[in-house]
Amino acid sequence: MKAFEFVNPSSLKDVPALLGQDRDRAVLLAGGIDLLGELKEGLVQPDRVVNLKAVPGLNAVKPGGKGLRIGALVTLAEIESHPAIRKDYRALADAAASVGSVQIRNVGTLGGNLCQRPRCWYYRGEAFHCLKKGGATCFAVEGNNKYNAILGGGPSYIVHPSDTAPALIALDAKVTIAGSRGSRTIPLEAFFVLPGEVLRRENVLAPDEIVTEVEVPAPAPGAKSVYLKFQEKESMDFALSAVAVALTMSGDTIRTARVVLGGVAPKPWPAKEAEAILAGQRLSDALLQKAADAALAKAQPLGYNDYKVPLTKTLIRRAVLAAAKA
Repeated sequence: MKAFEFVNPSSLKDVPALLGQDRDRAVLLAGGIDLLGELKEGLVQPDRVVNLKAVPGLNAVKPGGKGLRIGALVTLAEIESHPAIRKDYRALADAAASVGSVQIRNVGTLGGNLCQRPRCWYYRGEAFHCLKKGGATCFAVEGNNKYNAILGGGPSYIVHPSDTAPALIALDAKVTIAGSRGSRTIPLEAFFVLPGEVLRRENVLAPDEIVTEVEVPAPAPGAKSVYLKFQEKESMDFALSAVAVALTMSGDTIRTARVVLGGVAPKPWPAKEAEAILAGQRLSDALLQKAADAALAKAQPLGYNDYKVPLTKTLIRRAVLAAAKA
């Protein structure tokens, strides 16, 4: 591992200058779960590591009448157990609880979970100079692509590993970003990018920008949400497929619906076709099947991941039903 400078800024305004404009020279440390892996695997070799833990104001959960504000350094364990989040934003609490182990959740942060890098073994593997690392080939196309994308892929077929991102997008969250040009707030759905838009990164952050806060609006009357995740191991694993659903219900009628998929695309994937089918309809088995089929109608599986299509359809049906009956 290359030697680096370790910096502890005490103010948010100092962070952009410490990061600078070269992504390869400076990196952020929040919980450090993903960064440690990247350092050990040689994926990053920075001259400087900027530790955010001493920056005040980034680790608070603030419920209020207009909604919920969560600092980027709030841990996943705090989100999982927070009473206001468990009461009004169940999908987010369940998503946080599904990440890794208790030890990881006690250290890992919301900002880190949203900004973590891909887990594709070709990207992580030292022997493969893939597209995501500046090479000429996405080895997943012809290689072992069991864990890769079936939606939105190309030219790289990574999947985004975040659990909290699909839940937050389903809950219509916004993210606040701070950098040298000031602060901006955008819908979290617009925070992520596809490889066809930007190949070497997964979000809109400039090199000197950081996530500072996530805002979730207050739930509407009749609002319910759920997050379901299917993983190869029972614990400490990433999603093969996941579904976040947020509904507003009136009796057995779905007034509004958000359906966001995880583990199947290079970014959290809003299933707009399914949302349109569900909205304004009475809950039924036929409706659930129609919505699930629509969500996966454009799926393009690779050689070894076509199992994700029926798996994700099943999760969509179960998640919508669970949210409606919650």
